[in-house]
Amino acid sequence: MASKRCGILAGWPKLLIVGLLCLSGTAYALPTIEHWQTASGARVLFVAARELPMVDFSVVFDAGSARDGDRPGTARFTNALLMEGAGGLDSDRIAERFSELGARVSTWSERDMAGLDARMLSDPQQLDTTVSLVSLILQRPDFPPQAVARVRKQMLTALENDEQSPGSRGSKAFYQKLYGTHPYGSSSGGTPTALQQLQRGDLEIFHARYYSAANALISIVGDLSRSEAEALAEKLASALPTGEAAATLTQAPETTQAQELHISHPSSQAHILLGQHGMRRGDPDYFPLYVGNHILGGNGLNSRISQEVREKRGLAYSAYSYFLPMRVEGPFLLGLQTRNSQKDEAIAVLKETLENFVHNGPDESALAAAKQNLIGGFALRLDSNKKILGYLRMIGFYNLPLDYLARFSQNIRELTVEKIREAFQRRIHPEHLLQVVVGPTSSEQPKRP
Repeated sequence: MASKRCGILAGWPKLLIVGLLCLSGTAYALPTIEHWQTASGARVLFVAARELPMVDFSVVFDAGSARDGDRPGTARFTNALLMEGAGGLDSDRIAERFSELGARVSTWSERDMAGLDARMLSDPQQLDTTVSLVSLILQRPDFPPQAVARVRKQMLTALENDEQSPGSRGSKAFYQKLYGTHPYGSSSGGTPTALQQLQRGDLEIFHARYYSAANALISIVGDLSRSEAEALAEKLASALPTGEAAATLTQAPETTQAQELHISHPSSQAHILLGQHGMRRGDPDYFPLYVGNHILGGNGLNSRISQEVREKRGLAYSAYSYFLPMRVEGPFLLGLQTRNSQKDEAIAVLKETLENFVHNGPDESALAAAKQNLIGGFALRLDSNKKILGYLRMIGFYNLPLDYLARFSQNIRELTVEKIREAFQRRIHPEHLLQVVVGPTSSEQPKRP
């Protein structure tokens, strides 16, 4: 019977099933994560995946909006211009070359990090040509004046659109209020004033400071040998200035009292966010908080918050909670949207549900179901090279243990109700929540005839 249970996975990709436990309890070995440092100081993580003739790689820099300083939007502005022209090639020619090579390349920027992702065939000639072009983009962006003006306009338009979205307004206000002058408090998209003031030279300075080998992580997954992966990484890193790693971020300020903020907005529903500082990547309380939140508000309609808010009272279509771990403590958030006339009741239910969970923790049956769900669904987190690449990027950037994936299921399996309750009581303080509501005030709400 045991062999039959394991046999249902036989047709799945190897990378999908490695590291998982079959129902019989037989363990599969995870793909080996190899790691090294290039001659210029870039760190490299590599997983060989020989099943398909494809290579995925990511070059990530500690160059997210947390590095903006007093110029919000600098990191995103800089990253958005990488593909707009480099080494004398304009954006059209760069796009044409990648299309000719059958490569998919994209840039992105977040609070902690910014980078470039690429996917292509493992054919040596195509791979080498693609890597050469990516190296040019990362090392020698031209920041063409016309592109600077166009991207600036796009970012300003995005800010205008955000002002029409109660969800965006609420999220920005939440981060600004929770983090204050800490780098996480600034909007990654910048402000109209800052974007208007940013000049081409400011972007060049930011790029020169943060897009360096010593500040880079290269993650590679695909149809390569170790020596071929080393050659790829060296070619990428050697094109970059050696530079130095970004400075350590300061800790986020503690939240010591409850705060409330109401933002007037002509919406039919109230957008509600409650929260506080949560946890960082590599936090010793990560697994009890992660699994506890899965039960509290992270498992869709089956979560406790959804049951209390939606199923029992019909106050909202969806209600949720989540942790967003980052380099330093990211936020713990609870949220929902509801009719303005019901917002006070909905907030009370959210707070009461959180208080009960912090006080009592989950029950044994809920924990058992969460373990089964998270461990059983772990395969889907590794069912493509792109997903594995994402994990390598996270493990490398946040300096997590290389056996993070191998230990994932066991760390969940070892949790108890008591461990989860203790972690929530230690880290979550319902009496210190920040409350942000976006919607009409009582006097602004339309009166019924």
